[in-house]
Amino acid sequence: MTGPAVAPPGEEKLGDVIARHGLDARKALGQHFLLDPGITARIAALAGDLTGRHVVEVGPGPGGLTRSLLATPAASVTAVEIDRRAVAIIAELVARFPDRLRLVEADATTRDLAELCPAPRQVVANLPYNVGTPLLVGWLRQAASWERLTLMFQMEVGERICAAPDTSHYGRLAVLAQWTCQAGLVMRIPPGAFSPPPKVHSAVVSLIPHAIQPEPALFRAMEQVTAAAFGQRRKMLRGSLRAIGGETLLGEADIAGDRRAETLSIAEFDRLARCHAARAAGPAYPARSASTM
Repeated sequence: MTGPAVAPPGEEKLGDVIARHGLDARKALGQHFLLDPGITARIAALAGDLTGRHVVEVGPGPGGLTRSLLATPAASVTAVEIDRRAVAIIAELVARFPDRLRLVEADATTRDLAELCPAPRQVVANLPYNVGTPLLVGWLRQAASWERLTLMFQMEVGERICAAPDTSHYGRLAVLAQWTCQAGLVMRIPPGAFSPPPKVHSAVVSLIPHAIQPEPALFRAMEQVTAAAFGQRRKMLRGSLRAIGGETLLGEADIAGDRRAETLSIAEFDRLARCHAARAAGPAYPARSASTM
């Protein structure tokens, strides 16, 4: 259950802001607005102590989560928005918080968001449903640039990110996320909390990058390995990985060819990726790693 979307004293209600700007949620942009300040405050709190942190928010919409982030001790908030109608709303907030809020009108899928603010930096966002997964994978590629990612997805996507081996949701996204980060599903949100209500529940996922991160070549190798392994997940690995080495690659990683992708641990995928990278570029990546990635 969620309470009514009540604005703090002196603050215009988000519903009134939306009506004043004609900001109807658009399916093409994957928009579902979160209006309850109690819920947005909880999401901001899940990012931990933001004192001195620089926060990037993608798709602020009418600014509900933006307001909650500005209520924290964050050093700055950078809001990245592509919808011109929402840009006008966030611009009003910038006028009220010129020293702490920056507005960037851009497509977040085409920008290096780590370049928008100094470290220590985090992403805290209610991501548009239609671009959440590609945005996440892009941030995992540069996980060393981020202190933490606190992100809202459709529930199914959140479950895929945090899934354990040998479960139905375990796949490429789980491997990439858990290889580079400590991942946890930290909040569930019902459809009724949004305007308009989506057809599914939503989830907030916390991702804290590991201290040691793979170099770009190794990350690319892992993307190739997981794409092949889970692209034909019903097949045994000797078949699904045939195009990138098959039995030879599996032998180098000491993994049986009759296993299927969903049975492999993150450590076993790490071995496969290192062997695949070594085959492509020489012995730069040992098949066994002492890291916790």
